[in-house]
Amino acid sequence: MKKIILSLLLFVATTLGLSAQKVAYVDSHYILDNIPAFHSAKEQLNKASKGYQEELDKIHKEIEKMRADLKTESILLTPDMIKRRKDVIITKQKSYESLQKKYFGKEGSIFKKRKSLIKPIQDDIFNALQRIAEEGSYAIIMDKALQGNIIFSDPKYDLSDVILERLGYKN
Repeated sequence: MKKIILSLLLFVATTLGLSAQKVAYVDSHYILDNIPAFHSAKEQLNKASKGYQEELDKIHKEIEKMRADLKTESILLTPDMIKRRKDVIITKQKSYESLQKKYFGKEGSIFKKRKSLIKPIQDDIFNALQRIAEEGSYAIIMDKALQGNIIFSDPKYDLSDVILERLGYKN
């Protein structure tokens, strides 16, 4: 009998404890779509990326032309001349790869530019989210945009507009 009462009390305590936790969600794509600074940052990144890619494409075409020229002219060249041309192509290829890494690599120009332009926006969103979570006593706030296995969500628990209001983008 004591086990049944103890089990029942444990079940009720657990149920009451779970029901006291508040859960909400946000849609980070929606939030970012409503922040003009994010669109501006995205445009700057796309413009820089396109410029870098055009430069790399030009160098790549030069390398391909050098390879094609060597292939067609190789019967007229001495082995020493072939080796020198291959060395030039290899050097140009390494330079191309280095430049590619410099622009698009893990610590490249685009990564740094993204960090300087977008990270402050993300930090503002996170800080607003954190304040809302503390003020509203939310135990969990999930991001609907990241497809965190939210199968159904009631719009009344969506805090996206609240965050935009906190950041001054909605009235």
